[in-house]
Amino acid sequence: MSTTDSAPILIIDAQHHEYATRVRQAYPGREVHGAASHAAVVDLAAQCPLWFGQPDQLAALLRQGCTPRWLQSTWAGITPLLAPDLPRDYRLSRAVGIFGQVMAEYLLTYLLAHERRVLGRLASQVDQRWDGPLPGTLAGRRLLIVGAGDIGQRVAQCLAPWGLEVRGIAREPRARVGFEQVTGQDSLAEQAAWADYLFNLLPDTPDTRDLYDAPLFARMKPDALFINAGRGGAVVEQDLVAALERGHLAGAVLDVCREEPLPAGHPLWRVPRLLLTGHSAAPTLPGAMAQLFLDNLQRLETGQDLRGQVDFRRGY
Repeated sequence: MSTTDSAPILIIDAQHHEYATRVRQAYPGREVHGAASHAAVVDLAAQCPLWFGQPDQLAALLRQGCTPRWLQSTWAGITPLLAPDLPRDYRLSRAVGIFGQVMAEYLLTYLLAHERRVLGRLASQVDQRWDGPLPGTLAGRRLLIVGAGDIGQRVAQCLAPWGLEVRGIAREPRARVGFEQVTGQDSLAEQAAWADYLFNLLPDTPDTRDLYDAPLFARMKPDALFINAGRGGAVVEQDLVAALERGHLAGAVLDVCREEPLPAGHPLWRVPRLLLTGHSAAPTLPGAMAQLFLDNLQRLETGQDLRGQVDFRRGY
């Protein structure tokens, strides 16, 4: 029997009521404490070796001097937990296997909107002007997914029926289902020049920061669309702004920015052909997230590897 069997669980998340209900249904009688903010449960943290919730709130709790045996993040990104002043002597797992479908729907929304000229037609309607340009099609378009991991692979598989040519970028070349080929990150500039659509899904690590800069945007096709649903730190925002303002790139869709929420007056609000989607690409669905937590809890208590276990050295 694992030392975590029957150990109290601490849940800190906006959806803590739903998560707690699902955990109690699976483990009747299990001691479960929940709150929306770490401030409400500081006194309980030391008594609960198992934590489940939002990285930003749990990072604040770690700074109070408490460390769990295991922490399950409700986010795919765990950047707040990687701060240099925080402990790393515990097991950390991030959310995996639950975002692929919704991320594919997000991408498909803006691919179709671009091909069907949705925003241009809306502008024409506002101007009471009949919009004549014919739409394009996704069939035969070239899609580069930068970040061919768990989410990227699921996105590629979901988009297979639409007839796109799909390539991927990963840390190292590999064969992945759904991709014609997956090459290493050192091939990004070459592959960016090939793509009609570039979709960034990379996590926030030292190797991915400032990856999309002026030289890379210059390599892309003038009629390419850039979409970032990974992390804001990957994009040199002033370089993207400059590329769009001079008419290079057909447009950009940013779900993430370096500063969130984006403040009023920020240059990104006024850039032509740029759409901001407010970090909404792949929300955490409570049912799927709760199932992942329960699966990992069982794995923890039976000595198995955790799904999404983080390697602190790599940052994911």
